[in-house]
Amino acid sequence: MALSGIKVVEFGGLAPGPFAGLVLADNGATVIRIDKPESSNVDVLCRGKRSIAINPKIPSGKEALLKLISSADVLIDPFRPGVLERLGLGPEVFLGNAEHKGLNPRLIYGRVVGFPRTGPYKDMAGHDINYIAVSGALATLPGSEKPTFPANLLADFAGGGMTCAMGILLALIERGNSGRGQVVNTDMVSGARYIAAYPLIHTLMPNSPLFNDARGKNLLDGGTPFYDVYVCKDGQFLEALPKGFHLDGWRPSPQTRTNRDDWGKLKDFMVNGFKTNTRDYWGTVFHETDACALPVLTPEEARATTSPDEPFPAAHPRVLGSQPVKSAPPILHLKAGQHTQEILSELGFGDKEVRRLAIDGALGKEARSTVGSGHKL
Repeated sequence: MALSGIKVVEFGGLAPGPFAGLVLADNGATVIRIDKPESSNVDVLCRGKRSIAINPKIPSGKEALLKLISSADVLIDPFRPGVLERLGLGPEVFLGNAEHKGLNPRLIYGRVVGFPRTGPYKDMAGHDINYIAVSGALATLPGSEKPTFPANLLADFAGGGMTCAMGILLALIERGNSGRGQVVNTDMVSGARYIAAYPLIHTLMPNSPLFNDARGKNLLDGGTPFYDVYVCKDGQFLEALPKGFHLDGWRPSPQTRTNRDDWGKLKDFMVNGFKTNTRDYWGTVFHETDACALPVLTPEEARATTSPDEPFPAAHPRVLGSQPVKSAPPILHLKAGQHTQEILSELGFGDKEVRRLAIDGALGKEARSTVGSGHKL
């Protein structure tokens, strides 16, 4: 696989960081997630990963993490700016600077934050919806009184996690050329804005056929009757154009599509037309045609159609001509610290050193209590 032999250390987080790690793991990288001891990590993007639970605020725990990261190819930092720097785990510690050599000059240090690292929002907390709000992307989405946001897909995953993973891959290529590590700075505002380049550029063009009107009145934001989602008789949905139906004697012609004056009638025609039958009926009518009309599938239906043997979304894209991508067995939960002793052993920590970490509290209260009572970990 493309990333076989690449070692990734991912600090536990939510959404973008774990997704970047998942992309790398799905393509052959060895991914170790760093969790807080006794934490209840709810991340479900843990396929193909292992977990070590260790406290970087305990000196011996920090030393163990320095050793772990010094042996890695990639680090994924999902925290707000300055968190890892304050822990003594910032980029300069590993990559070095003009004054000192770093512990791992070949490290790819991937950082993903919400807002740009400079500017008026840099110190603020935020969520996906906030990031796309200030990126300009949210204003281009469908809605009349207000835009409708696409869950947390646009900033967290497209502009954040996937963009961070792409940056890491580019940095690995650059390292192959220069031999030097790189810092990959990803922020979800800029990432979402980049993903939305097509509609955002069109908003700058006064004569654009796509985005030259108010939101909800354009070609791709729900303003056109022939690019929308419609409710069927059974309450389900379909993207389609009905046939054999009229509205008070009126039916659209091929010219209706480009005549904005008729779009109101066409919208009513579509709304009422699809309600005459069920989603599955219309799906059958338009199946194997070029009408671009398809049923809106539930997550369960989509899985049965696209990957019936895979309970979770499969790794993508598939690169032909090389060893095929084979996803690790799917898991919904990776217990924090599930592989702590295994990973410490791989780093060369003996029983005595692991015991010292436990006594210091670096592995958490439970490990400390176990060792204190005379039992082995």
